[in-house]
Amino acid sequence: MLLYKVIMAVLAPLLLIRALWRGETGSDLAERLGRGTAQPVGLWLHGASLGELTSARWVILDLLAARPDLRLVVTANTVSGRQLVRDWRLDRVTARLAPLDTGPALRSFLTRWRPAALISLEAEYWPRRLTCGLPVLLLGARMSDRSFRRWQRRPALAARMLAAVRLAVAQDAGSRRNLQALGLDPAVTLPDLDLKAQAMARLPTPVTPDRAIRATWLLAASTHEDEEALILRAFARQTQFTHLILAPRHPTRAPAIVAQIRSLKLSFDQRSLGAAPGQSPVYLADTLGEMDLWYARCGAVIIGGSFANRGGHTPWEPARFGTALLHGPGTRNFAAAFAALDATGGALPVTAETLATALSGLPARTQDDLAAAATSVLQAQCDFSATLARLLTVCAI
Repeated sequence: MLLYKVIMAVLAPLLLIRALWRGETGSDLAERLGRGTAQPVGLWLHGASLGELTSARWVILDLLAARPDLRLVVTANTVSGRQLVRDWRLDRVTARLAPLDTGPALRSFLTRWRPAALISLEAEYWPRRLTCGLPVLLLGARMSDRSFRRWQRRPALAARMLAAVRLAVAQDAGSRRNLQALGLDPAVTLPDLDLKAQAMARLPTPVTPDRAIRATWLLAASTHEDEEALILRAFARQTQFTHLILAPRHPTRAPAIVAQIRSLKLSFDQRSLGAAPGQSPVYLADTLGEMDLWYARCGAVIIGGSFANRGGHTPWEPARFGTALLHGPGTRNFAAAFAALDATGGALPVTAETLATALSGLPARTQDDLAAAATSVLQAQCDFSATLARLLTVCAI
């Protein structure tokens, strides 16, 4: 811990300078130093940024409903994460930038806010924060094999950090095993919980066209480099789908993708140029923030990142739209989710070599079966009421 304290003391000024360079204001920096206006709260909930906090909004709502007098301070590492929480306009919730993981910043923050406990989301393991003297609760905790190997090189620091945890809810079995191997007490561990899956399951079911209309539309969602070419080749060889919507993870890669489409002599249109889908077999959706449109239109989706070394993206968003799921072999980011989906017929695992054949074998009825099984997995709820009761007891609020 001493070495970590020294490193953070050296890094803190550099982090503040970088924040200034990125356009943060003086009040932003004050928040990172634990300063600024504050009032006593019952709980401090921390998430890294947009994704983590979006997936935990329902947790915050459940906490507020369970304790009508409870006040929370919610912190994020990023300005965009803080703004997200502010935009929710929830009574009794205040959003701030997270204090730096240094002694002065944490002491200032804790003195001003005086929370009774800290809830840390997903993969936010900050040693000084987790050993600041508060009861610590890890919620939806992730510990990938790669992160596990890194923490194994600092066993004493990991053990000290996890010894402070009073309650832990892992995202999946692999994360739970890794956390316990690093020193987490199994006695404080509750049933696993995927925050993103729960968040999706609690949203209203979206209205989508009839399966007969969607059945010939295929979506490749959040694809990465080296994936578009193999998907385009498979689309050209299959016989079920007449239209492919290609939605890259990073739309700035559109010129390279266009070159690939042209090399295969496929007719295409581009969203960024104002074209509507359906005029050509391939539609390049090279824009951001419109993925729900494509999930609703398509009967089947190929999960991006699962054919590249990226670990795959979430299956829960397309499952919510009743979209049949196909994925490649690389699913480490959502290993437990894809394992459950594959085991129940809620997703179809494929390889680059088998993708075209699999697509040809997906008539509307098969798409319906896959989608229905995926929906069942998505709606399988962990009993969060018991977890919530235990959480409130540990927090003593």
